[in-house]
Parts: sequence; C-alpha cells; structure tokens
Amino acid sequence: MAHQEPTFDLHQLTHEVVSATQEVVTVPFRLRTYRLIRKILIGFILVSIANVLFSYFFLTPKMLRINRDNQELVVRYRILQDRIRTAERRLDEIRHRDLYVYRPLFAADTVSVEGVGLPYPDAKYAALAGYEYSPLMTGTWRRLDGLARRLYETSLSLDELQQLSRNKEIMSQAIPAIWPIDRTKLRNGIGAFGMRRHPIYSSYIMHKGVDLACDIGNPVYATGDGVVERTDLGLPRKGYGKQILLDHEFGYKTRYAHLSRILVKPGERVVRGQKIAEVGNTGGTTGPHLHYEVILRGQVVNPINYFNKDMTPAEYTRLMEEMHETNLETY
Repeated sequence: MAHQEPTFDLHQLTHEVVSATQEVVTVPFRLRTYRLIRKILIGFILVSIANVLFSYFFLTPKMLRINRDNQELVVRYRILQDRIRTAERRLDEIRHRDLYVYRPLFAADTVSVEGVGLPYPDAKYAALAGYEYSPLMTGTWRRLDGLARRLYETSLSLDELQQLSRNKEIMSQAIPAIWPIDRTKLRNGIGAFGMRRHPIYSSYIMHKGVDLACDIGNPVYATGDGVVERTDLGLPRKGYGKQILLDHEFGYKTRYAHLSRILVKPGERVVRGQKIAEVGNTGGTTGPHLHYEVILRGQVVNPINYFNKDMTPAEYTRLMEEMHETNLETY
C-alpha cells in the first residue's frame, strides 16, 4: 500500500491560528481589567473605612479649627450669661430701692408696663433650634430679652422719679400736712376714721374721714396747695351737706364737709393755710363739726397720719398768722 502525504488547507489553518491567538489575547485582557477594577474598588473602600475610623478617633486640622471655634463660642456665651446675671442682680437692687425707698418717699404708684413680665413666644427663637448648642443659645437670649424688658420698665420708673424730684418742692407744698382747723378750737375729741356705728342710721358703716368738733363759723383751712375741683351745697339734713373737694395733684385730694359757708369756687387755686370755708352743721350731723377726708390715688386714707402732731399750738397759731398774711395778698 502506497504511503499518502498529508495535505494542508492553508486558508483554514490560518483562520484557526488567528482565532486561537485572539482568544489567547482577549481572555487575559478582560481578566486583568476586572482585577484592576476590583483592586481600585477595594482600595477605595479601605481608604473610606480608614478615613471614617481616623475621623472617629482623630480630628483633622479643619475639624480641630471648627472645634476650637465652637469652644470659644461656648466660653463667650458663658461669659455673657455671667454678665447677664450680674446685671440682673444690680437691676434687682435698683428695683428694690425704687419700690421701697424712692416711691414711698414721693408717695408714687409703682410703674407697671402691661405684659413686660411675659416671655416672648417660642417662635422668636425657632431659628436657634436643632443644633448641638441650641439650649445654651436659646436660654441665653431668653434671659437677655427678659433683662432688656425689665430695663425698659425700670427706666420708665426712674424717669418718673426724676420728674417727681424736680417737682419735690411743689409736691411738698401740695401734700396735705396741717390741721384743717385751728386745733386749739377742737372740742370733744376726734371722730375716728374707719368702721363705726353711725349715730343717726344706727348701723356699722365706713367712716371715710375724721370728725373735728368745733363751733359753727370756725375757719376751715386748705391743708395743702391745690385747685378747687368742686363745691356742693348738698342736702339740708342728709349726706355731707355743704362741701369742698380740693385736688392737690400728685394723687392727693381732700374733702371738707358739713360747712356753713364756702369761700372758694371751682377752678380756684388755693395755698396751704388759706381759709376756704367755715365750720357748720349742714347735712347729716348731730352737731357742728368738720368732716375731713384725705384721698390718695382714689382711696380714702386715715387723715390723722397727715397731721403734724408734733406742732405746738403756738407754732400752729404762728403758721396760721403767716398764712393769713399771704391770703390777704391772694384775695
């Protein structure tokens, strides 16, 4: 049998070689690309984890600066709170002197601004909410706002006291401070101020003034500078009878009732010690006397507290003589 030489298809062989070469080249390239991407991803994850761990346990320079700034702000807020507390204590001292020293000295009402003690609504501080230091900031600003409102109220009070101090001389002459009659003419004591059994109605009622028993026609004097607010003839056998109401300003008024004769008219300005009427027996009385009231800011007070009880009869007579001289010039 004859030996056959193998035959080769050159074109087919070339195609197979090329295909094999492409497969050999393509597969390692894809594998290398995949491995590279995987390494990159793993490296990124590891770096991220390391960064998180480092940030958790250690601070970056930027975070260090931020923390230092935050701590500085906290210290400033603490200092501000200390200064607010100091200002509040000083303001309390001023308010105490205002309420218990200055205002009683001038017999002045306490200044009160409606709503000044009420806190601002929470909406005012809504922008400060949601932060780590929100309680510190909100609390500080609430106290600062409260301090500002109290300062405003106190400033109004001091402004009024300043005006009163300028008018101190006028005020000292306006406050009812002498007896409305010559006390040497006083007889049968003084009818007391307060609750008592009425001698006519036989029931307990509030006696708003004091009764100074004396003779009909005895002079009645203005106890302080003022203006005649009104006069009234009254009823013959009931009530105050003939009376005068003086307005001394500064919250003071005085009433003189059961008069026999009125010597002033509404709108007339009178001075302390000026004769304004004569004692009588008009209205509901059991005998001649002067009913005298002191009214402070709309409330009757005990007139006895306004009499100069240390003045001797001689001093009183001399004062009346001086006032009479002034009255002659006024009429």
